[in-house]
Parts: sequence; C-alpha cells; structure tokens
Amino acid sequence: MTIRGNGRPTTRVDRDPWGVPQLWAGDVDALARLQGRVAAQDRAWQISVERWRAEGRLAARVGAAELPWDRFARRARLDDTARRCHERLDPATRRWVEAYVDGVNAGLAEGAAVAPEFAATGAVPEPWQPWSPLGVFLVQHVLFSTFPNKLWHAHVTRTLGPDAVGLFAVEGPASAGSNAWALPADPVTGRGPVLAGDPHRLLELPGIYQQVRLACPEFDVVGLAFPGVPGLPHFGHAGHVAWAVTNAMADYQDLYREQLRRDGDRVLVRDADDWIPVPRHVEEIEVRGGAPEPVEVIETPRGPVIDHDRRTGEAISLRIPSRVEARLGFEALLPLLRARDTADVADALRHWVEPVNSVLAADTGGAVRRLVAGLVPVRDDRCRREPVPGWRSRHHWRGGYLPMVDEKVEGVAVCANNRRDDVAAHGVDFAPPHRARRIRALLADGVDASAVHTDTRLAATPLHRLLDRLDPDRLDEPSRTLHRRLTGWDRAMAADSVEAGAFAAWRAALARRLRAHPRLRRLAEPSGFDELFAPWTDPAARIGLALDLLVERHVDLGVDVVPLASAALAEVAAGPTPEPWGRRHLLHPVHLGVAAQTSAAVAAMRRSVALGGDTDCVLATSSVPGVSDACWRGPVARYVWDLTDRAAGGWAVPFGASGVPGDPHFSDQLRDWAAGDLIPLPTGPLTPAPAGSPTKDETTVTYQEQIPDLGELALEPVRPDRHAALLHGWVTLPRNAFWGMGSHTLDDVREVYAFLDGLETHQAYLILLDGEPVGLFQTYRPEADPVGERYPVLPGDVGMHLLLNPPRGRARGLTTAVGPALARFLLRGPAARRIVVEPDVRNEAALRRLRIEGFTFASEIDMPDKRAQLAFLTRERFEADHPSA
Repeated sequence: MTIRGNGRPTTRVDRDPWGVPQLWAGDVDALARLQGRVAAQDRAWQISVERWRAEGRLAARVGAAELPWDRFARRARLDDTARRCHERLDPATRRWVEAYVDGVNAGLAEGAAVAPEFAATGAVPEPWQPWSPLGVFLVQHVLFSTFPNKLWHAHVTRTLGPDAVGLFAVEGPASAGSNAWALPADPVTGRGPVLAGDPHRLLELPGIYQQVRLACPEFDVVGLAFPGVPGLPHFGHAGHVAWAVTNAMADYQDLYREQLRRDGDRVLVRDADDWIPVPRHVEEIEVRGGAPEPVEVIETPRGPVIDHDRRTGEAISLRIPSRVEARLGFEALLPLLRARDTADVADALRHWVEPVNSVLAADTGGAVRRLVAGLVPVRDDRCRREPVPGWRSRHHWRGGYLPMVDEKVEGVAVCANNRRDDVAAHGVDFAPPHRARRIRALLADGVDASAVHTDTRLAATPLHRLLDRLDPDRLDEPSRTLHRRLTGWDRAMAADSVEAGAFAAWRAALARRLRAHPRLRRLAEPSGFDELFAPWTDPAARIGLALDLLVERHVDLGVDVVPLASAALAEVAAGPTPEPWGRRHLLHPVHLGVAAQTSAAVAAMRRSVALGGDTDCVLATSSVPGVSDACWRGPVARYVWDLTDRAAGGWAVPFGASGVPGDPHFSDQLRDWAAGDLIPLPTGPLTPAPAGSPTKDETTVTYQEQIPDLGELALEPVRPDRHAALLHGWVTLPRNAFWGMGSHTLDDVREVYAFLDGLETHQAYLILLDGEPVGLFQTYRPEADPVGERYPVLPGDVGMHLLLNPPRGRARGLTTAVGPALARFLLRGPAARRIVVEPDVRNEAALRRLRIEGFTFASEIDMPDKRAQLAFLTRERFEADHPSA
C-alpha cells in the first residue's frame, strides 16, 4: 500500500506472503502513526482487551470472570501509573507515542468491524488515551516478576515452616522459559555474529508478539512488537545491530504487610513512628450481566494496597519501580530503533525501568554485549523472600538501584533464565541450569538454530535418578516392564514418543501422591489471598513444578519418595497403554473464548498440533505434572538475527500476523512453528513506488498531500468488509440525511459498497487526515451513471460525491481545504477536463460550498432518489483559482 500525491511519496504499507506488515514513512512520527493504525486494523480486539485490562474495565465487556483482574488493576492503580509515566516522558518520546495513539484511533473502527468478538460481546472500540500504550505494556509485565511468588513463600512458611520455602525454589508458573544465544563473529571467514532464541510466555491467542518491519530515512528494522505499544522493545534487527532479551529473573517488586485503622471514611496506616492518614477512595466496577462491584483503593507510603491477607487481616501493598519513579522505560524505545551498534543499544537501555531484562546485542563490527537492563532496588534482603512489615523502616527502599550490567562477551553467550555472574545479584530464584547447558552443548556440536530451538532432550534430573533407584525385583511384572522401558529411554520428549508419554504419566501420578502425603497436606489450606493469585499459590501446581527439587531434597522434606515412585509406576503400568507424548501434550492457547469463531479455531489447533518438548527442555513447552499435560506456555516467537546477511535469518510466531479468525493469516504460521521451521524475514527494498495513476485493483492509498496548518490528507480505497461499520456509522447520522442511506442496516451498507467495488467505473475512498478517517469520497464516470442520462456528457467529465464526517477537533478548516485537494486528485490526469456534481437541491450547505469553490450551476435534474442541482467545475476555472495546482 503506497501513499503518494503530486509525485511525492510519503508512506507505504506492504505485506509479505504471511501478512507481516512492512511499513515505510518519511519520519519517525509518521511511522509510529502507521504502526498504530496497522496494529488496530490487525489486532483491534486484542489491543482493546489489553487497554481495558489496564483500566480495570474488562468485566464490563466479558463478564464476572474478569472481576479478579479488574479488582487488582484498580487497586494497583495501573492506569494511574501509566498516566504518570506518560506525563514524565520527554517531548520527543511523548510526541512519538501520541502519534502511535493517533494511528490506533484511526484504525480501530476498521479493525473492530471484522473482529467477531466485538459483535459477540456488544462491545465497541473506544478512542485511546495518550497514555494507553504505557498501560498496555504495564499490564503485560506487572505479574511477570516475582511478587506473586512471595505470596506463595508466605503460605509455605505458615503451613510447613520457613525452612520449606527453599524446596520450591524454581521459576514460578508465569515466569519465562526463554532462550537466547549469541555466536561470535568468525574473523577467518568474515562472518559476523548471529543472535538467536525463543521467548517463552503464555501462548495467548492472538499472539503476544506482532511481527513487523519499520522503516524510514533514519532506520530499517524488523522485529517483534507488542500490539498496542510503539517500536520494538524486546527483539529487533536494525541491519547494523540486533538485540534480544530474556527474563533476567530479577527481584524488583516488593510486598509489604500493612496494618490499617479506620476512622469514619478515613484510613490510617501504621508507619515507622505513628499512624498516618493515607489516600482512599471507592471505585465501581461494571460487570456485564451482573451487578456493579465496589472496590476500595488505598495507597500507603509503600505503594497501593493490592490485597488483604484473610487470615491475619493485614493489607498487602505493592511497591514497583515504575510507580516509584513514574517511568516505565519508554524513553529507550525510539533510540533502540536508531541504534547502529551495541554501544547505542546499551545507551538506549540505560533508560529502561521494568521488566528487568537480560539483553544480548551484536553488531556488524563483531561486538557482542551482554546487558542487564532495568531497576532493581537496594533494600533489606528479607524483602526478596516474602511480604515484610511496612512499618519497619529497615525494610524500606534505600533510594538507590543496582547498576546496569554492561559487559563485552568473548565466545558463545547463552541466556536461559539461569543463574549467571551477570544476574546473580539481581534475583533469588532462577531456572535450573539444564537448558543453558544443553544449548551450549548443541552449539559446540555445530547444530543449527532450528534444531536448537526444537531440542526435546531432558537432562538427567533427580526424577530419572529416582527411577534408577527403584529395585526391579520389588516391582510386579507390568511395572518391571515399564521400568525397563523408561530407564532405557533416551529422555527425548518427542511428540511421537510413547516412552515420553509414559514418563509423563508416571511423574503425574508421583506428583499426586506427593501432594496427598501428610507432610505436604497442609499446603492445601486456603492461602488467604485473592483468587487472582491462585496460579502462584495453588499447591498442586507448585508441587508439580518443583517435583525435581522435592525429589532431590526428599530427606529435608521428611518423605520417603521410593514407595511413592513405585506405587506411581504400578498405577501407570496397570492402566491403559500410554499414549505418545504429543497426544497428551496438547496445545491449549489462552484466550477469552467470547467468540465462537475463535473457540472453533482453538479446537482445530488441538486436533492438528502434536507438541514435543517439556518444561525443562530447550523447547520449553510447559506443562504442570499432576495437574495437566496441556501446554499453555511455550515459545511465543522464534528468531535468528544474522548480522552478516539479514536475509539469512528467519522467524516464526505460533499463530499468525492477524488477530481475526477466518483471516488467511490468523494461523498460517502454526504448522511452521510446530515443526520448528522459520519463515523468511522481509528484506527487500521498502521505498515508495514511483507516482502513477492507480488502478482499481491496487490495494493502495492512492493519493496524499500535505495541507498547511491541517495535516496530511490521503485517500484510501474503501474495503467493504473492513470499512462497512465505519461507513454505516456515518451515513445513518441524521445530519447526513442527504446521503440517502439513513435507514440502511450494516449489511445494506456493506452490500452497496461491495457492489461499487465490483465496478470499474466507480470508486469509493476513505478520506484520511493524519491517518484518521474524516470522510467518504466517491468518484464515477458520468456516462456509466444515472446522471449521464440527464445531461450531455462531454469527454473528460468525471463525477464525485463527498461526505465529510470529521471527529471533534478536526472539523475546523477541513471543508475549505478538502475541496481543492480532491479537485487536484480528480484532475491529476491530462484527460480529465471537468468535474460533475449533483447534490440534493435542499442541501444548502453543499450548494454554498460549491459556489465558493467556483462551480457553475446548470439545470436542476430529477435523479432516481432526489431532485438534484447539476453543477460543473472546469480544469481552466480551477487552475485559474489555484495557480499552484
């Protein structure tokens, strides 16, 4: 899609064969606007949901199931934090972010028209606020850190004692299983560095990352964007330099126990020396299909109160760097796109706040850097383990943060959420070292990236050693046969492996028996915390995830695991023949399930995709032993950034570029993703095509010109399926009665413009001002239209209809400016000689405008649906009135 006018190209939107948008604009703000618009067109429901989540207003659209999240968002003051962070942005970043928001608002109606979730819920897209992208980013990461683990630690301490906390010291249910590695440059062959990896998060549908190419005169970057957020925060290849992140497993969020007193409507909190008043108000959460729910919002000197411990009555407050500093790190995003080498990447990320990331960066000069970017507060060590008393000053933050890690790397670098020298001081719980060791071994053997990405071999963990400890002579014959198969198995969690399926069945049975053991039974007592935190405080899930560690430290636990393991083996051996792992390990993407089309697509995915891998594999398609073998967390993208030749790399996401079920690109990458294949990166030339007359079949914005003091005016062909809802909203307004479609239904409008779209003699365009739809413009050849039967058509006649419907704040000056711009468009070819119009004779506003613009009025004519005034504007008259045209 090219936007051009007067022979001067400005912006362009292309899509590769997988629907990945490639965007080009003349400056960074125009590019941000274009990125926002495409995100809204492709992912309108997804970004609207994330915006509502940030504001704590999702239950109003989808029902009571979202109340726990909405309560948390309101209590944690996520939207207020986003607003504060927006206010502190430097002017250039603020302008850039707001340009993105302008683009989102320009594309929302079009995107919502084809997203079935809006129709299913009765929700409507709402204009974004300037700070909405910051809220969306905050939503994606506020639970990405470690504070929910501290609630679990508190529960373990209360039920099993403080010494038992260490038995569960593995990454939690929402943590990453991400991998990234850097291969150094080879001075002998001249090959530059290579970055590769795969972030692991919840497998949300639509996908959490949107592939995109962003290009302008300053840079040309391919990477993975968060829909709803400008730029490429985590993964990008800018030609000269590339970067990629993994979760640093840092501890940078703290929970405080707070004692509150009430004095009427006032709330007092216990502080170091006294009881002090704190801000408090009540908000109301609307609920679709239910009664509104009030939520009390309190903020102590430590932070907002996010929960109450129902066992002790104490409040729990949350302290996070983004709220303390009123910064989120968006000042890094535009410098990242402009980076030319690893030093630029490091300089950009000095602005980063949260989440705290482990970053690998490489450039064409051969440099490889490893960074830890983000703010980790300096405070008492106990804060890292559990909720601490807020009234004790020893637990307060000391006003400083750990310094950013910035070190050059020689040789191969691997980051897999594991404990390393660069991150050890930043966190407490890290992922086991298996994945990092396995990646290094594979790379040392010369294995290529795709085979590393999809490696399914488990390390020899305590579970496998436990199998080896079982005495075959004490097992019955079926158990002995199964034991022999499992101890001789190659530990590959391949989708077609029956042994992998049997192993999974055995460990699930072991987890259930361990959960029921008297030593761990007290964990089943209610935690006392909000249901939102159940994934972190559910003992079944935590025992399943910590199974290796619990087996390894069974003596500390006071449990003899050998009889439990033998009984679990006998259970599996006596049951049905185990299925291959891929039949148990089903893809289960997370989605709201409000639209039948999406639910049907998910059901089809579960039938067609057999997944390999497991939590501790490099292919970390996670499951929870003893709870479910389904996979809802795994690689949300894969990438290879080759610094010698960008085209030599590749990428893939689990589903596709579009968030609309039924779109050809909704899930067209699923097969490649499941197989471990990558699709090509978009690398061809991306500059606007030379000016020329557009054709009916072009999927282009066909005209653009800059109007002084008003903005960029452009014309985009109407696409009936995508634009019908927008047009229906316009043509049925009472003030637009002369358009003659006031009683049309949405389907009527779609049918009208689908008919016009099939004609070579008629065209319909959206009029865009700075990317925002402000009107409808239709052109036609009079000899092929009813008007041609009512006057003598001359060669070079071209007809037009115009409907302006600018949003508030855009109307001033638009009517005066748009007429000459549209006339220049109609008369751009030498064959066009005269513009023909035929407004309703009662439309005084239109007649007055035509007189001002120099039209000559002819006779009144009877059209099929109106009495019309025929009028003409010749090329000579227009050029005389507009000499520069």
